[in-house]
Order: sequence, then structure tokens, then C-alpha cells
Amino acid sequence: MATTQTKPAKRADAQRNIAAILDAGVHCLSQNPDASVGEIAQAAGVGRVTLYGHFPSRAALVDAVLARAIEEGNAVLEAVDLSGDPRKALTRLIESSWQLVNRSRSLLAAAQSTVPPARIRSLHAGPMERVEHLIERGQAEGVFRTDLPTTWLVSTLQFVMHGAAEEINAGRIDPDDAGGFISGTALAAFTPPGRRVPKT
Repeated sequence: MATTQTKPAKRADAQRNIAAILDAGVHCLSQNPDASVGEIAQAAGVGRVTLYGHFPSRAALVDAVLARAIEEGNAVLEAVDLSGDPRKALTRLIESSWQLVNRSRSLLAAAQSTVPPARIRSLHAGPMERVEHLIERGQAEGVFRTDLPTTWLVSTLQFVMHGAAEEINAGRIDPDDAGGFISGTALAAFTPPGRRVPKT
């Protein structure tokens, strides 16, 4: 009886430790992309041995932390109203998406130096699918261009967002201005040739 009672307790402890490690990883790597495993373990309140018991390498930990951050961000984006004019919906989605990218830009930098690019693209597939569907709706309604592939337009928006994060890191733009810059750039890129670009 004692054995059957301790196993669930151990599993619960392990789940709590994993959650604490991922929370600490998001916090530490968002503050410093070079945060060490020791710093993350200390922030999580666990030992390095415990951390390595769940994540065999720093790369595995960074991968899991990025996946956790994207999953939580995706849940936030699900609440964004994408109805009505696709251009206004895109602006709303960019504003919410950008806030998430801005908060985790150091985390993304940590991932880019550790996690393979294909894996990063795979983790972003869910959020990017939301953008792709919105662009397709805008194309069907004639407000987004159709002479370029939808996947190219999605990638363009992604590159602009990441470029904005790099500009902020370099001190060349203010984080409060970035959302408007991104929306203006995206709408200019998505508007059919010869059509007036709507104001953001």
C-alpha cells in the first residue's frame, strides 16, 4: 500500500518541479538570453541534478521553455477578435502578437543560438497558421494582394516583427512605437499594388 501511495506523490512532485523550472526558464532567459542552467535552477528553487533529471541539456531546456512561452502566447492570441475588416483585424493581431514578441525577444535570442531553426519554425507554426488564415480571408475579400504567395506574406510579417525586436535591442527604436511601425509596414506590404494603403 505504501508503494502505491508514494508513486503518485513522486509524479506530482516531478510535475511541480518541471513547472517551476519552465517558469524560471521563461523569466531568466527573457531577462538574459545567456542565463545559465545554474541560474535557472536557483530561480526555480531546485538543484542542478533535479533540473538535469528533467532536461538533459541546456538546449533541451531552452527548447522546452520556448515551447511553453509560445503555447501560452497562442492562448492569449486566441482571444483576439479577428472578425470584420481583415486589415483592422490584422492590426489588432499584430498589436497583441507584438506585445508577446517584445516580452520574449531575449528568450527568442536564446533559442536562436541553441535551437535549430527548423525547430523554431515548427514551434511557431500554430501562431503563424492564424496569420495565414487571416491573410487568406483578406485576399478573398480583395483587400490583401494575391500576386505573392500567402506563405511569403506570413514570413514577411514574422521577419518584420523579429527585426523590430533587434532594433529595440540595438536602441534604435522605442518599444512603444514598434507596434505601429510593424502594422504600417505589414499593411503596406499586403495592400494590392495600386491601392491606397490604409492608415494604422
